[in-house]
Amino acid sequence: MKTFKKTSLATLLSATAMFSAMNVAANEDPVKLGLMLPYSGTYTALGEAITNGVKLAIEQEGGQLGGRDVEYVELDSEADPSKAPQNMSRLVNGDDVDFVIGPVHSGVAMGMLRVAKQTGAITIIPNAGLGAATNELCMPNVFRTSFSMWQDSYPMGKVAYDQGHRKVVTITWDYAGGKEDLTGFEEAFTAEGGEIIEQILVPFPSTEFQSYLTQIASLEPDAVYTFFAGGGGVSFVRDYAAAGLKESIPLLGSGFLTEGNLTALGDAGEGVMTTLHYAETLENDANQSFVSAYENAYGEIPDTYAVQGYDTGMMLVQALNVLGGDTSDQERLIDVLANVQLASPRGPLSFSDSHHPIQNVYLREIRDGKHEVVSIASENFEVPDEACQM
Repeated sequence: MKTFKKTSLATLLSATAMFSAMNVAANEDPVKLGLMLPYSGTYTALGEAITNGVKLAIEQEGGQLGGRDVEYVELDSEADPSKAPQNMSRLVNGDDVDFVIGPVHSGVAMGMLRVAKQTGAITIIPNAGLGAATNELCMPNVFRTSFSMWQDSYPMGKVAYDQGHRKVVTITWDYAGGKEDLTGFEEAFTAEGGEIIEQILVPFPSTEFQSYLTQIASLEPDAVYTFFAGGGGVSFVRDYAAAGLKESIPLLGSGFLTEGNLTALGDAGEGVMTTLHYAETLENDANQSFVSAYENAYGEIPDTYAVQGYDTGMMLVQALNVLGGDTSDQERLIDVLANVQLASPRGPLSFSDSHHPIQNVYLREIRDGKHEVVSIASENFEVPDEACQM
């Protein structure tokens, strides 16, 4: 199916010295990174966390990539899909960046991907979870350092069944991201033998949940699985607890239900279980070092968005070190990026043939205001990408 092949990492590394010597003169200009992220509006915190992560990774390498200085071109995506093609074109054709990093919003990603296909610009997606980016719309010059909605939700289906749940209600906003998330959970849960007794779709971006909670109580499911995020996630978890459902009907969800929201959730979040590819409490050396460095640099504990930015930076660090900073041969650059393997704060990270991250997905439970890791729900989990033609 795919014609784009990987070279062994050892072979690439063995050529580093040769390429460094050949391309010193060509590498005097800084590497230009175009950051197309939200720096205003609802998703500002996400854009800032990703940016912080990218910069921290590169600062830890002396502020350079492969011996070259780095120039950041930050462009506010405004999370506006209608502006995505124009903004992407500005970075690629106007600012002449070497790499585009973005976006957060899946609708913006669709517009960016069109320009990436037209121009061949190397694009690294540090958040947007639409599955098509590394499946139906995949291309050699596009990478993802984040997740797909399906990847984080599918493992919870087996977890729910193994916990003894047989009849589940699912609920999300009536939009593409939420429905893609529910599809992953439902696929795994029903494959095990579970039954979805009701799927509830809430008009986006409404946070008026009372009538739906009354409906859930009347259905008496074994558990509820949900995808909401940001303020919607906070509202749903709080309302769920206030309605008295928390103690009798376990609440399960994609990790974005609670990610970045622990303080706002307070006691209402205690006991909520989610699946996600990161938790701030992961006990590995890379994460402990990262959490300490991030907190020292920015005065707060990092979240998944910061990790996704950090791993984007580390991906570039590793690749540009292999190439001695040379970005002139795009085919070779893409090959090196495809072979990156990281000991990430999230755990082992590598890339599938479609350039989607192969990573662990963790089962997390909120305990004493932290995401404690219960288990690895799916280890080295790779998403289906049969529609990718590359």
